[in-house]
Amino acid sequence: MITLFIFIVALFTIIVITGFILTNQIIYIKKKDDDELYNREVNEGRFKPEAFTQLPCQKIEIQSKYNYKIHGWLIAPHQANKYMIFCHGVTVNKVNSIKYMDVFLERGWNVLAYDHRRHGESGGKTTSYGYYEKHDLAEVVNWLKQRVDHNSMIGIHGESMGAVTVLLYADMVKDGADFYIADCPFSDFEEQLVYRVKKSVNLPKQLFIPLTNLFLQWREGYSLKNISPISIVENITQPILFIHSQKDDYILPEMTKNLYKQKKGPKKLFLAQNGSHALSLAENKTAYEQVLDEFLAQYKLDN
Repeated sequence: MITLFIFIVALFTIIVITGFILTNQIIYIKKKDDDELYNREVNEGRFKPEAFTQLPCQKIEIQSKYNYKIHGWLIAPHQANKYMIFCHGVTVNKVNSIKYMDVFLERGWNVLAYDHRRHGESGGKTTSYGYYEKHDLAEVVNWLKQRVDHNSMIGIHGESMGAVTVLLYADMVKDGADFYIADCPFSDFEEQLVYRVKKSVNLPKQLFIPLTNLFLQWREGYSLKNISPISIVENITQPILFIHSQKDDYILPEMTKNLYKQKKGPKKLFLAQNGSHALSLAENKTAYEQVLDEFLAQYKLDN
C-alpha cells in the first residue's frame, strides 16, 4: 500500500513538473534582447534612426483591461484620415514594425505601432499568442478611434503572432477595422506547436498536447484550441491580404494558403518567392509593395 502511494505521488509530481515545463516554454518564451533587436534592424537597413527622429512621433500609453500599460508610438505626419496599426511578432517589439510603417508612411498613411504584452515597454507577465493580445488590440483600436475623425480609414497589419492576433481580433470585433493584413500567421496553434515540437524533439503529440492544454487552462485560462484562426476566419467580412514566404519553414506557408481558402468574401493572397519567416517584405520589397497597392486599389481602401 505504501509502495502504491509513493508511486502515485511520484507520478503526480512528474506530471506537474512536466506540465509546468511545457507551459513555461510557451508563456515565457525567450524574447530577443531589445538592444540587440534595435541594432539588428539598424545594421540591416530596416530602421534608419536619423529619419525616424524627424517624424512627429507621439509616445502613447493605453490601459489594458488586464491591469498594465500598453506602450506605443503614434506617428501622424499626414492630413489624410488614414491610419495603420501594426502588431509585431513574438519575441520582438514595435521596432520590428518600422519596416512596415515606412511602407505606409510613404503612401500617405499615419501609423500606430505598439508593444504586445510582455514585450518591449508594455506590461503583462505572459505571452498568449493572440488569446489575450486580441483584447489589447481592441483597446488600441478604441483609443485611436476616440482621437480621429469617425470617417477615418483604419487598417491593421500583423506579422506572425501579430497576424494571429489581428485575425482573432477581427472575429471578436466585427466592426473593428476596414481591412486587415495577415503576414505569415499560423492557422492553428495546436497544429503549429505539434509541428515545432516534432521538428525539434519529436515528442508524440498524444503525450504533450493533453498535458499542455490542461496546464494552460489551469494557469492561463485558455487552451490551444482557443487560438485557431482557421476556425474563425470565415466569419471575417472585411478584406484580408494574406502574405507568406514560400520558403518559410518556421510557420509553413500551407497554413496561410488554408486560411485564404477558408476566408469568404474580399481577400488576396501573396506568396513571396524569397525569404524565411517574417522576411517577405525584406526579401521581396518591390513585389510586396506592388501586391499591397493592388489590394488597396482593388477594394478602394486608399481613397
